[in-house]
Amino acid sequence: MKKYLLSILAVLIFQFAQAQDNEYVNSINQWHRARIEDLKKPNGWLNLEGLFWFHKGNNTFGKEKGADCHYDNSEFPNLLGSFIYEGDSVVWVNNKEVAININKTKSNPGQAYKVFGNNTKDAVMDWSHFSWVVIKREDKVGIRFRNLNAQTLLSFKDIERFPIKKEWHIKGKLVQPAQDFLMITNVLGQTAATKNAGKFEFEKNGQIFSLDVIDEGGKNLFIVFADQTSGVSTYGAGRFIELPKPDAAGNTEIDFNNAYNPPCAFTAFATCPLPPKQNRLALKIEAGEKNYGHH
Repeated sequence: MKKYLLSILAVLIFQFAQAQDNEYVNSINQWHRARIEDLKKPNGWLNLEGLFWFHKGNNTFGKEKGADCHYDNSEFPNLLGSFIYEGDSVVWVNNKEVAININKTKSNPGQAYKVFGNNTKDAVMDWSHFSWVVIKREDKVGIRFRNLNAQTLLSFKDIERFPIKKEWHIKGKLVQPAQDFLMITNVLGQTAATKNAGKFEFEKNGQIFSLDVIDEGGKNLFIVFADQTSGVSTYGAGRFIELPKPDAAGNTEIDFNNAYNPPCAFTAFATCPLPPKQNRLALKIEAGEKNYGHH
């Protein structure tokens, strides 16, 4: 009887552990599905078809050859209008025959509208199924341009991933930073100071590793990292991962099954941060998203 009860108990323990594992795998897959839906949204990364930097003064915008912001698409007007970039402000001037929408409100042909600068609401501009916003990256100002019918969006299926393994869900500790800021360089070669959240330390394969962590002011903390899979099975310029904020003792955890590609893995029209030298791990992290496309 005792042997029988022990056998039943062993089966129940196994079933409980299996149920927990299934729940864990389902949670990672649910996160991944939400990630895919975000990529496909109108403000996602799959529909980008242009990144045009302004020079001071008048910047013409259209498909005509010689336009300062030249977008070669037969569905686009020869000249839609112009961006006037002076000081730290950008003014949009409509073509006399064509008008765009600004924050979903139709503008008037030939009229000028301030769309970027001090005390100006961020302006989302669109015409037909094309949309764009003014962005600033350090000393550069320009527009990020989207085609909501982009082939890169329409042909997108999924992102290949490593098998989900619970061993990559790792507890660790966030150590308080020695300095307030981290210097992070982006793909444009620009380096900027970002708020330093500290150094996340964790153990894997009997070794201690650490990653510098960025505080962007959101719900979670943020890490840009590379590892020994980078440029082989994963994106060469590294991947991103988020980290729950620690408790009072600094305890938190990282789940590399949720490591994801930066926007630059999907498009040439993004300005991604690169992993700092200290975040290039001598560790093969076969978890999370694999490489996508050829960017």
